[in-house]
Amino acid sequence: MAATKSQGRAFTLFMTGLTAATAGIAYFSSGSGKLAFIVGLIAVAVSCGIFLKLKPLEGKVALGAQPAALKLAGVAIVLLGWLTVLFGLHMTASVSGRMVTTIVGFAISLAGVLYVLPAASNKNAIWKA
Repeated sequence: MAATKSQGRAFTLFMTGLTAATAGIAYFSSGSGKLAFIVGLIAVAVSCGIFLKLKPLEGKVALGAQPAALKLAGVAIVLLGWLTVLFGLHMTASVSGRMVTTIVGFAISLAGVLYVLPAASNKNAIWKA
């Protein structure tokens, strides 16, 4: 989210350039597609330069160090749930078996997203100072 007018303009330029570049990829076989791709990449590069110029003006961030091990554990739990869904779809041919493994994998992923990752992020939250 943009906090200043300069950040908002840079973000708008970034999103416009990204949209133009992806449209250029979609229609790359035509001349206008190549032009849109090149113009989009230039806009993204310019917006990144603006972002880098604005970064020192933001000041020091008021967050402490976050526990990396707990974050990695949360991501691992989410990936475990995703892999449970993928392997469950290949392990059984029945629809009910696939539904069960999908629901179990989804529950595992939700546990990682809703319980472990917020605990890692809230360990040194700014409002707990």
